[in-house]
Amino acid sequence: MGSESPNWMDKVLWVIAVAMIASALGANYYFADQSLLLRVIGLLVSAALAVALLARTQLGNRGWTVWLESVQEVRKIHWPTRQETLQTTAIVLVMVFVMGLLLWSADFMLLRAVKWLTGRWGA
Repeated sequence: MGSESPNWMDKVLWVIAVAMIASALGANYYFADQSLLLRVIGLLVSAALAVALLARTQLGNRGWTVWLESVQEVRKIHWPTRQETLQTTAIVLVMVFVMGLLLWSADFMLLRAVKWLTGRWGA
């Protein structure tokens, strides 16, 4: 994060972009009797134009840089194969089942012990 403050042009672009989005939302409600497809296209075009404007600001430029670096990092990830995924899933399911049995048996034994200690076998 830089300590640079946005210049006046960045501020103007932000105001224009926010005004575009606000007017697009207002138009969407004003033209509620028109086709939904046309209203959605209008909103998408307005959003795309606003993003294009904001990409020209200092903050937008930094955001674009972060996006590009994120894409590069995702490409470096070693994604598991289908077989590795299936094996890991099977191991997790077996362990969940085994732990469920262990917890159920511990609960059963503790319940029996409490009943024996309190003398409430018939309840």
